[in-house]
Amino acid sequence: MNIIKPPRLQKGDVIGLVAPASTPSSEEKILKGAEYLEKLGYRVKCGKQIRTVYGYLAGSDEERSADFNEMVRDKNVRAIFAVRGGYGTPRLLQMIDYNALKRNPKIIAGYSDLTALQLAVFRKTGLVTFSGPMTASDMWKDFDSYTEEHFWRLLTSNKKIGILKNPEDEPLGILRHGRADGLFVGGNLSLLACLMGTPFQPAMKNKILFLEDVDESPHRIDRMLAQLLNAGILQKLAALVFGKFTDCKPGNPDDPFLTIDQILEEFTQKIKCSVITNLQYGHIPRKLTIPIGLKSKIDTKRLRIEILESGVT
Repeated sequence: MNIIKPPRLQKGDVIGLVAPASTPSSEEKILKGAEYLEKLGYRVKCGKQIRTVYGYLAGSDEERSADFNEMVRDKNVRAIFAVRGGYGTPRLLQMIDYNALKRNPKIIAGYSDLTALQLAVFRKTGLVTFSGPMTASDMWKDFDSYTEEHFWRLLTSNKKIGILKNPEDEPLGILRHGRADGLFVGGNLSLLACLMGTPFQPAMKNKILFLEDVDESPHRIDRMLAQLLNAGILQKLAALVFGKFTDCKPGNPDDPFLTIDQILEEFTQKIKCSVITNLQYGHIPRKLTIPIGLKSKIDTKRLRIEILESGVT
């Protein structure tokens, strides 16, 4: 696979805002997220469907995919940001204009439900995308400075990204020591699991896989990791990196349960690659932006995760 990097963002560039999953919970979040970008010197183009409410979706599949494809085909749009995650992005994967995106590569940023789209884009085009903050979820109010600095550095600088540094009060954990090299891929565990057996799932052999999730009971995290194991995915990895599993608690704490830490430790025992935990990434205000598709390496003895190249040209 040929890896494609999008051009870096520069002041005055147009950023397209889309809602391929769910609609933001308020008009204020949409407006203030756009205002934030404009104050930084960017121009904003809003998709037609970012205010549409159709159940838990931001419009029909045809409407949401048309919004995204319009941003892809518009050569003035240099980046596409999701306003929020939610539900529904996997429904669009057969409707995306991957050929147009390959001809006109641009930054795609978002996380959570956007994982399905980002992994499908990587599989179909080789384009590097960015699993990071969204305008109506993170940027509209009290944007965390740690998150903000890392996000914009990755999207505006063509220098090597280098070491992914957790905050000092959030050290990485090690479940199995070792070194590894490979392309960094991953995102939300639930969305990766839903791509299993589809033509949108990237090949995982010798990859460094990063995972996170939110609001899932421990037994569901257990089930999804078992699915990856039974499909042979976990055994093929160069390394496995767990981010934050936010609010992943049992529905009834009075019933017997395993903790997330216990589950991650047990699955580590079933595979042979290096395993790191507690990467500052996931459904949390203070988070790293993770590029999908770049050469990376980990060294557990040095407690280091390093991206070996830039994410943009």
